[in-house]
Amino acid sequence: MAFFVPSHSGPGRHVTSNVGAMTTSATAHTGSEGAIKPGGEVTDRLLAANRRYAEAFKDPGMDARPVLHVAVVACMDARLDLHEALGLELGDCHTIRNAGGVVTDDVIRSLTISQRKLGTRSVVLIHHTNCGLESLTEDFRSELEMEVGQRPAWAVESFRDVDQDVRQSMQRVRTSPFLLHTDDVRGFVFDVRTGLLREVDPA
Repeated sequence: MAFFVPSHSGPGRHVTSNVGAMTTSATAHTGSEGAIKPGGEVTDRLLAANRRYAEAFKDPGMDARPVLHVAVVACMDARLDLHEALGLELGDCHTIRNAGGVVTDDVIRSLTISQRKLGTRSVVLIHHTNCGLESLTEDFRSELEMEVGQRPAWAVESFRDVDQDVRQSMQRVRTSPFLLHTDDVRGFVFDVRTGLLREVDPA
């Protein structure tokens, strides 16, 4: 997948996606120094990493409008490194993530702001194989109600057929009255074993 990226200071650049096996947090920290031990303060570790990051940080000088005019909706699964998998750089896209990568009312809210105020026109939807939502049902809401005494207002959005759920998400985007641009909406399933995207036929 190749994207044309308009440059702020000259001719555009091409970014070519090189989709391969992805590195996850489970494989990135194999040494004892990087391992998170039981009872460790994970947030402190993240803050320490941020301080190191900030030491070399330079203002990129870009505004909030994504250079590629695209919004990517994907699952929150820790195995998905979207920028690496899609050949994206800082400032290229809006990334909206939730459990399952499903198009909920809140995703429509974000997409509406993304399109109407920040200039995006294309929508890419990404589900993945071996998703946790495939093992859940709406009974999860009942279990929560029994535990805490209050039934969640939100739906679990669980599914059994990942391709069909991608189609449903595409349809929710295409039929939303709030979105300006619904002609370029494409859906994919990411294979967590190979790192490849497989496009889902919307029909």
